[in-house]
Amino acid sequence: MEDYHSSWLLLAVSVVMSTILAKLWLLKRLKTEKVTLPPGPQGLPIVGYLPYLGANLHQTFMELAQVHGPIYKLSIGQKLCVIISSPSLIKEVVKDQDSTFANRNPNIAALAFSFGGNDIAFAPYGPQWRLLRKIFVREMLSHANLNTICTVVMRNEIEKCIGDVYSKLGQPIDIGELAFLTVINSIASMFWGGTLKGEEATRIGAEFRRAVLQLVVMLGKPNISDFFPPLARFDLQGIKRDINKAMVQIDKIFDFVIGQGRKSGPLNVDDHHQNENGGKDFLQVLLEFKDQDSGRSISTSEIKAMLMDIVIGGTDTTSTMVEWTMTELMQHPNVLRKSQEEIKNVVGSVDKLVEDHQLNKLTYLQAVVKESLRLHPVAPLLLPRCPTKSCTVGGYTIPKGTKVFLNVWAVHRDPEFWDNPCEFRPERFLGSEEALKLDYTGNNNNFKYLPFGGGRRICAGLPLGERMLMNVLASLLHCFHWKLPDGHAKLDCEEKLGVVLEKSTPLVAVPVLPTDP
Repeated sequence: MEDYHSSWLLLAVSVVMSTILAKLWLLKRLKTEKVTLPPGPQGLPIVGYLPYLGANLHQTFMELAQVHGPIYKLSIGQKLCVIISSPSLIKEVVKDQDSTFANRNPNIAALAFSFGGNDIAFAPYGPQWRLLRKIFVREMLSHANLNTICTVVMRNEIEKCIGDVYSKLGQPIDIGELAFLTVINSIASMFWGGTLKGEEATRIGAEFRRAVLQLVVMLGKPNISDFFPPLARFDLQGIKRDINKAMVQIDKIFDFVIGQGRKSGPLNVDDHHQNENGGKDFLQVLLEFKDQDSGRSISTSEIKAMLMDIVIGGTDTTSTMVEWTMTELMQHPNVLRKSQEEIKNVVGSVDKLVEDHQLNKLTYLQAVVKESLRLHPVAPLLLPRCPTKSCTVGGYTIPKGTKVFLNVWAVHRDPEFWDNPCEFRPERFLGSEEALKLDYTGNNNNFKYLPFGGGRRICAGLPLGERMLMNVLASLLHCFHWKLPDGHAKLDCEEKLGVVLEKSTPLVAVPVLPTDP
């Protein structure tokens, strides 16, 4: 017991001393360089502002911006952080100095699920990242590949989803869970639909879903080791252990599927392992890729990491946005009715499924989704950026290695840029030329609307995510009317920040068959 207490005392002293030395070194460097840091709140010794943050960082950060301005600093443990919540300052980061801010600051969980930062989301900006993004955007998510694989896979999974809901008419259904299962089944089919078939595909898919669900839970937990790196080796909360446990299972699945894919060898368009529409699944694209310029293939770790990007970037984000959008629609019956009327006019009777090519005609529903993303962006602080050198933003110095948060949640609710910003009003994305410029890139709207980030590190999976979201949402609205369970008079929009911005209370709704007026 005495040895135990001595070890903890030594650990505590080490953390305190390393924190003090790090801060003294930073202060000395800043004084020498005569720089001006942004303003910010005073925290406590050692822990900084950590005890005051609360669960929903995006809300706390917006409240602090109202006191300290649109750019300010604070320390979270040993990390110096800068929070930015102004479109003009965000433009300086994601456009004017995009290459300087193109690196990430991955935490322990991110490094684990990305196989050591070998993916698009967390790989350092450089030749490897550029090659991976080229493969992801031009090969895997090319317009042609999405039009082949995505169309067939989503149609199959939507049919299963609708059939499942039909079997539960009049019963309460967890909307987020329903969407999650539909999306993850779609992604699994896109991964290895041309490699695994029948019972084998079903078994692997079930194992994959369980492991991903476990991983998502772990990724949403705050990890003290991220704020105090000297503590990382001790894994005090056991988060790294639990994440690694889930990743071991996912790794086994990937190894098996990749092995099966390599046994099949290169595939031709008429090969029997192709998807039924002739397109290659994502795994086949990755296994067969060879860069024309360098002749470089990609490693097994890079293949796994890129597949994980789609899992983490596609499942929870898409299912959460289905849930948020359905919540807003059920709170605004006129908007819900107008959305369903548009879908019926485009698609036809309820016995017809929504077709992929019809999604572009659902302009009002697209505006509904955009407005939902304005109020509830799935990543309210985006993925933090990390400057590769000291630079200036808004007249203030941002030291190299600082963790930079872009609070788009605050920007989306700023009355300076949005009329009645807390109101759910899809019409703000329709009609005028200015409204039509409010796209997902941020470039055409002066960076006041960018739910998926901006610049070269904008969400690479945006085309796939948008297509899956619109497919699921339009199908659920077309085939069914939805009401609250008995005893539930109203919905709430309380938020909970985990891996993504979730509803604090899951949306449970009852499907009923639509009746013609």
